[in-house]
Amino acid sequence: MPKLKTNKAAKKRYSYTATGKVKRTKANKRHLLANKTSRAKARGRVQDAYADKTCEKGIKRMLPYGN
Repeated sequence: MPKLKTNKAAKKRYSYTATGKVKRTKANKRHLLANKTSRAKARGRVQDAYADKTCEKGIKRMLPYGN
């Protein structure tokens, strides 16, 4: 069986935890931060943001080797 290709876009956005959950980064933290409230910026600072269970199967298909 041939090797599977990793989706490079997914590789940059997601990673796996030791238990196999899919970790992701929070959105809206890159630019235009001067216009955002402190509360909005703080919510982007969450350490453990996990991918939704409904998306997890597709993400794992794009990252076949555990990233």
